[in-house]
Amino acid sequence: MSFRLLRVDHVQLAMPQGAEDDAERFYAGLLGLERQVKPEPLASRGGCWFSNGSVVLHLGVEQDFRPARKAHPALVVDDLDALAAHLVASGVEVRPDTELPGLHRCFVDDPFGNRIELVEGAG
Repeated sequence: MSFRLLRVDHVQLAMPQGAEDDAERFYAGLLGLERQVKPEPLASRGGCWFSNGSVVLHLGVEQDFRPARKAHPALVVDDLDALAAHLVASGVEVRPDTELPGLHRCFVDDPFGNRIELVEGAG
């Protein structure tokens, strides 16, 4: 092959219409990402974008919204215990997982029920 994939540009998750404030409270307020300005004509469709320069998440409105319960992004964290404690203190359920030896990880749901993996020590 004369080509190769270089990196992931962003991950998009679905969200219900009109829930941008809930998304901002979770993704910016709890996970520490900054809300980005969506360019037109995309902004008029609703949803929102978040980034910290390394992690880029887009939330797009789906009219027939159903949360992603199995499919999920995995976000690498430098201090998973601190983030997990922060989330628990904020009322977010954190589900620790020990199925993969040597990998410190847990799962959380965003305000819409989308599954998110948080992992420390990923290669």
